[in-house]
Amino acid sequence: MEIAQKKGSLRDKKYRNALAKNHRLSRKEGIDATMRKHKLDAIVVPSGGPSSMIDLINGDAVTWDIESYSPAAVAGYPHITVPAGYIFGLPVGISFFAKAWQEPTLIRLAYAFEHATKVRKPPEFLPTANLDL
Repeated sequence: MEIAQKKGSLRDKKYRNALAKNHRLSRKEGIDATMRKHKLDAIVVPSGGPSSMIDLINGDAVTWDIESYSPAAVAGYPHITVPAGYIFGLPVGISFFAKAWQEPTLIRLAYAFEHATKVRKPPEFLPTANLDL
């Protein structure tokens, strides 16, 4: 919190210029351009790698470096994640994102994906992960 406070005002010219550049690159020249070029309703990507296993001795380790939420987050665009499957019994998700104001489209796509795949299941407390392939 203290470091964030030292950053200064959101009205600062340097911040506003950086924000405008991020929005231009992530919106107009990024997501919008890609969707227009390929005539897409949404972009679909893995949400990330599998969940990390709990390590009571060494602490939890993040074992993946995939993250798909940044482009939509930087753009301020809608993004939705639903279950896509399991790796070693641990959940993985699939993410849908699109241009501004496309929430209804994303909800329809995510709903259709969930109902077609029927992957979602209630969480379980497992004593260990299933490492058998």
